Amino acid sequence: MAQLWGGRFTKETDKMVYQFNASINFDRKLFEQDIEGSIAHVVMLEKQGILTCEEKDAIVKGLTGIRSDVEEGKLSITDEYEDVHSFVEAKLIQRIGDAGKKMHTGRSRNDQVALDMKLYVRGEILQITDALHELLATLLHIMEQNITAYMPGFTHLQKAQPTTLAHHMGAYFEMFKRDVLRLKDIYKRMNYCPLGAGAFAGTTYPLDRAYTASLMGFEGPTLNSMDSVADRDYVIEFLSALSVIMMHLSRFSEEIIIWNSNEYRFVEIDDGFSTGSSIMPQKKNPDIAELVRGKTGRVYGALMSMLTTMKGIPLAYNKDMQEDKEVTFDAIETVKNCLILFNGMLATMKFNYEIMEKSATNGFTNATDAADYLVNKGVPFRDAHAIIGRLVLYCIEKNSSIDELGIEELKEISPVFEADVYDAISLKTCVEKRLTIGAPGQKAMEEVIRINRKFLEESRTDSSCDKLR
Repeated sequence: MAQLWGGRFTKETDKMVYQFNASINFDRKLFEQDIEGSIAHVVMLEKQGILTCEEKDAIVKGLTGIRSDVEEGKLSITDEYEDVHSFVEAKLIQRIGDAGKKMHTGRSRNDQVALDMKLYVRGEILQITDALHELLATLLHIMEQNITAYMPGFTHLQKAQPTTLAHHMGAYFEMFKRDVLRLKDIYKRMNYCPLGAGAFAGTTYPLDRAYTASLMGFEGPTLNSMDSVADRDYVIEFLSALSVIMMHLSRFSEEIIIWNSNEYRFVEIDDGFSTGSSIMPQKKNPDIAELVRGKTGRVYGALMSMLTTMKGIPLAYNKDMQEDKEVTFDAIETVKNCLILFNGMLATMKFNYEIMEKSATNGFTNATDAADYLVNKGVPFRDAHAIIGRLVLYCIEKNSSIDELGIEELKEISPVFEADVYDAISLKTCVEKRLTIGAPGQKAMEEVIRINRKFLEESRTDSSCDKLR
C-alpha cells in the first residue's frame, strides 16, 4: 500500500479501510491535471529560491517522463497506490531520487486535489461548450433553411397558432445559448487558483501564489486559504448547469419522440440513430431521444448528491469531499455523449413539411387570426371570440377546417365575413404579419438568425481564446 503518510502510525491500515479510503480507481482521471499542477508548483519553488535550478529541472523532467510513459502505455496507474497524487510522487522519487521528495514542499494534498479538480472542471467546461456550439450550429442551419416551413405551434400539447419550423427551432437555440453563457459565467467565477493554500492555513514558505496561478491560466490566487480547500461551489454550479442542459435536451427529445410517432409523422429519424424491435418487425424506435430523456435523471442525481454531501460539512477539508469526483465524472461523460449523439440525430433527421403544414391547417391554428379579422371589421373582440368559437364548433361537426368552408357558410355564422377572409387566415398571412422581434414572421426571423449567427461566431472565438490562455 503506497501512501504519502504513515510516520505517526505504528501499524498498517486495515486492508478494507484502505480500500474504502482510496480514490485511485476514479481520481486517476486527474493524472494530467496533477502533472500540470506539480510542474507549475516546482517552477514557482525554483523562482522563489526554495528549490535549486537543478532540482527543478530534474523534477520537471521526471514528471514529463512519467506523463509520456502513461500516455504511451509504458506505465500503468495501478491500485497499489492510494490516489493519483501518491502514484505520481512515488514514481518520481523512484526515477530521480531525493530531489523528488522536495516536490511537495509548501503543498498539501488538500490544495493539490482542489487544484486538480478545478483544472479538470475548467477543461470540461470548454469541451462541453464546444459540443453546445456544434448543436447551436445545427439548429441555426435548420432555422436558415425553414423560415417559411409552416407547422402548428402548441400550448398544453394542443394546436394553438401557426408558426414555422425555424421559429420552433429558434426556441431551442435560445435555451442552448443560455447554457453556453452559464458555462462561461461559471468558468469566469471559478478561475482562481487554490494552490498554496496548504492544508487550510497557507504555509511558512515564501510562495508566489500569483505566479503559480498565472502559469496555469488562472485570473489569480484564491483569497482565503480555508475556503480554497473547502470550496466545491464550482462543482455544484457546474452540475447545476449540466442539469439544465439535460433538461433542455430532454424537452427537445420529448418533442422528437412525439413528432416521430405514427399519429404525428412530423419527422423521420435516420436509421443510424434508430433501433428496431426484437418481435415487432414494423417498429423504428427513437432510442437516442428516449435515452437522452432517461439519462437526465442521472445528471440530476449527481447534483443532488453533491448538494447533500456538502450541506453539513464544517470548515475546512473533510474526507466527504472525495465524493465530488465520481458523480461529476459520470455527469460530464453523460452530458458530452448526449450532446454529441443528439446533435447527430438532429442533423440527419428529415422533416415532413407537407404533414406539418396540413396539421397546422386542420388544427384551427388560424382561429385567433379569424377573430382578429372580425375585430378589424369593427366587431368587438369579445363578440368576435364567441363568433369564432361557434365557427370552430360548426367545423368540428362538419369535419372541416375554417379555410374549407364556403363564403356563404361563413356568412351564416357572421355576415361580416367577406371573400378577403381566406387570405387573412391563410397560414402564410397568419405567420408573416407577426413581425415583432422574436415572432415567426420572415423579416423578424431573418433578423434573429443574423443575431444568432453573430453570437455563435463570437462565442466560438471567445472559447478559442480561453483555450490558448
